[in-house]
Amino acid sequence: MTATASGGGAAFEERAVFVRKATGLVRGWSVRDAFIYATFAINLITLGWSTFDSAPFVPRGALLWAVIISGLYLVFQGITYAGLISVMPRAGGDYVWMSRVLGGGIGFVLAVAGWWFILWYWVPIYAHIFNIEVLSPLCSIIGWHSGANFWNGQNGIFVASVITALLASLFTALGIRTYARIQKICFYGGVFALAILAIVLLVTSKAAFINDFNREAHTLYGTTGNAYAATMKAGSKGYTPVSIGSFHFGAILTLIPFMLFFNLWSNWGATLYGEVRGASDFRKNIYAMAGALLATTLVGAIFFLLFAKTFGWSFYNNVNNAFWSGSGPLGSNFPYPAMLVAMIFSSPVLQFIIVLLMSLWFFGWVGSVFLSSTRVIFAAAFDRILPEATAAVSRNGVPYWGLALMLIPSIPLAALYAYTKNFASYTYDATLVIAITFLGTTVAAAILPWRKPEIYNASPIAKYRVLGLPLITFSAILFGVILVFALVKWFTNSVYGVNNTDSYYLMGGMYLLAFAIYFGSQIVRRRQGIDLGMVYGEIPAE
Repeated sequence: MTATASGGGAAFEERAVFVRKATGLVRGWSVRDAFIYATFAINLITLGWSTFDSAPFVPRGALLWAVIISGLYLVFQGITYAGLISVMPRAGGDYVWMSRVLGGGIGFVLAVAGWWFILWYWVPIYAHIFNIEVLSPLCSIIGWHSGANFWNGQNGIFVASVITALLASLFTALGIRTYARIQKICFYGGVFALAILAIVLLVTSKAAFINDFNREAHTLYGTTGNAYAATMKAGSKGYTPVSIGSFHFGAILTLIPFMLFFNLWSNWGATLYGEVRGASDFRKNIYAMAGALLATTLVGAIFFLLFAKTFGWSFYNNVNNAFWSGSGPLGSNFPYPAMLVAMIFSSPVLQFIIVLLMSLWFFGWVGSVFLSSTRVIFAAAFDRILPEATAAVSRNGVPYWGLALMLIPSIPLAALYAYTKNFASYTYDATLVIAITFLGTTVAAAILPWRKPEIYNASPIAKYRVLGLPLITFSAILFGVILVFALVKWFTNSVYGVNNTDSYYLMGGMYLLAFAIYFGSQIVRRRQGIDLGMVYGEIPAE
């Protein structure tokens, strides 16, 4: 489509609504690739096991039930996003849907804050997990204790952040087809590693684990005496874990917003579906997102049962509680479950192999800190909201300016995170900002059948209804309920550690910056004779 434009007394000319006729992106993924990406995005190992240590903050909350209930309920998220993708399978995902349904300003501000700016601050969060689950354990295994201390310090978090940012940039720059190959290798290797852990846990008795833990805690961490008993004592100060099957509904509800730090991300690949073959197939999209969520929930529940059998459920919770207080025999070393399993073996070689194999869950995940965001930046540039050059792509379909806009700011911000006293606290709302973006998309999904009836009625999902409502509306309402519940909890309850005033200021600043960019773009494009309102009345071609 073209728009008539003029500048002052200049002759009228026709200009395309979008930067060019087609995006130039490559349909390089299958639905299976999208499923693997969603599994990495949720990531039981990196996000789950580093989130479950928060359970002691809700003493009567049962981890097993919190994971199962939240995992089953978030299927409505998968249905909602699967429906949106089926209607508009376009690069940019949340940005495209919100801008076409709710309006350009709302769509741009929410998507840019939630998919661009906030992901800069996720780089040191990824790096922290890299340190506690990969680098520090490997250093401890080979006896390089000063190295383990390094990764736990300021220099360590900065160096790990640089490595994380460069790895994410490399994987993204290789193109989506090559990225798919990398994540397949990491996924199947990671699943193999998980199977090894499950077998070892299954055949090892609790008594044997206690002996092995005491032996290896002395070898790896320099403890003395009965480290298992000392951990139980340190972790039980002011805290008594409930049994694994305990069901205190109110406490479980309080624990669920913690779980969303880990399992809210099945839709992380939604911005990429302009590059997924068969993306208009509603059922396949549910398989990719809801399937990844349910598989992760099931595996998480199985490992809880295995932890209870072999470690002891009280020990697993107490060792996490002791980690937060720093009072246990392991000190500041994170009680990474893969490392606990590795401690069953006395051979450093076997320990190293187990942790190294499990590191595939990090390396398959690391690219997600930039990959999805580059497509939001690209989509905004393709709509002419950002400078047109930002919509350029390489021969293999990589929006390289979008990648640069993720990489370059992340490094100095990682330095601030590592070396300044309070900056880390500014990032506490990193999940909250993204959840607000998802809420905006959820509202767009709920009203889509009425706001864009011509597009919706022509889509494969128009035939699905529940209780007289379009299925996408029904699922969006239910998904919206858990989002609003979590947001209220995060804003009002200090137990989650995110209702921080400084973090609110940072969050507000991101929204103001996004609004300033959008408002400035409106002025510039108007002077160029371009009506951005026409952009949001059209769906970009892929």
